[in-house]
Amino acid sequence: MRYEIRVEGHMSETLASLFPELDHVVMSGQTVLFGPIVDDAHLYGLLARCQSLGLRVVEMRQLPE
Repeated sequence: MRYEIRVEGHMSETLASLFPELDHVVMSGQTVLFGPIVDDAHLYGLLARCQSLGLRVVEMRQLPE
């Protein structure tokens, strides 16, 4: 499965490096993290990581294969 997670604001390279399994781009005042997610536990772990870092998730969606 591939997912896209959009967070509010521009993430620094240092902060983005805390998500090594995902690529990222900045667009329209948001940072888009995207890449393969192996299972639900991985997805929930990423969301928990966002929360613990104080990132506001504005959208999350599964990408077509």
